[in-house]
Amino acid sequence: MVHATDPSPTTRPARMRSRPAVLTAARNWVRLVRPVQWSKNAVVLAGVVFARMAGEPSQLLHALVALVAFCMISSSMYIFNDWLDMERDRHHPLKRFRPLASGAITPRQALPVSGALAIASLALAWAVTPALTLIVALYALLMTTYTLWLKRIVIIDVFVIAGGFLLRAIAGAVAVDVPISAWLMLCTVLLALFLGFCKRRNEMLTLQDTATLHRDVLRGYTPAILDQFILLTASTTIMAYAMYTFTSTYVPENDTMMITVPIVAFAIFRYLYLVYVRKLGGAPESLLFRDLPLLSAVALWGASVLVIFWLQ
Repeated sequence: MVHATDPSPTTRPARMRSRPAVLTAARNWVRLVRPVQWSKNAVVLAGVVFARMAGEPSQLLHALVALVAFCMISSSMYIFNDWLDMERDRHHPLKRFRPLASGAITPRQALPVSGALAIASLALAWAVTPALTLIVALYALLMTTYTLWLKRIVIIDVFVIAGGFLLRAIAGAVAVDVPISAWLMLCTVLLALFLGFCKRRNEMLTLQDTATLHRDVLRGYTPAILDQFILLTASTTIMAYAMYTFTSTYVPENDTMMITVPIVAFAIFRYLYLVYVRKLGGAPESLLFRDLPLLSAVALWGASVLVIFWLQ
């Protein structure tokens, strides 16, 4: 017997079926903006941390707003890139599941979201300082040029990615109105180059014969030359960071920051192990959270820096 207040037997299954559909749609929209890659924007916080202003609420707020602005503009660029690369992404074993490549979200739905995120990012940046708006706009221009052209030029493609990280670091300094250390900028660029070349190597080995169908620039690389680039950038990253720890005007004068050099070296070596032994490195932003030793090293480095600055 069915009571008048009970859902219709034919209605109940339809509602039950609609709930997973809503959840799936929500997951697709979340995946479209790639929140897992927002970890790259943590570089924006370097300025407020290394200038020892994290304890000042107003400066910390400016840095956090800058971080949110970069999360928005980077998501906008990811959507734009996914739209242009839909066909190529379908040749990739993992990227073919992206919302645009798989058809879960249409370009007509996605592109307005990309535009809205870009506008919101510029507005947030303007609320901090017009200079930050300029940096965000330069980042958007650089990434647009990369998507349309520069990603097809050997070596330049990875340097452009490193330039995006450099702009993030500069944005963090601009947000709190402090000069950024030249050594810190150098470390940022070298680390980004290291990660970028590791990613190209993983793409070549993973995709093999179909590699150039996914990314044209891979025609110009070989595993041997990428190995040399990786070795060079890994060693210079460690050396540049070591120099930074005792030459920068923003680190303690007692050279206690040098304690963190072995942690950075371990993180680099661990990443090399993951690239060459475990055949990983195609997605640095997710690898950080998937590998416990690497995540522990990064967490230990962050905690060590905060303690060292707090004790001074």
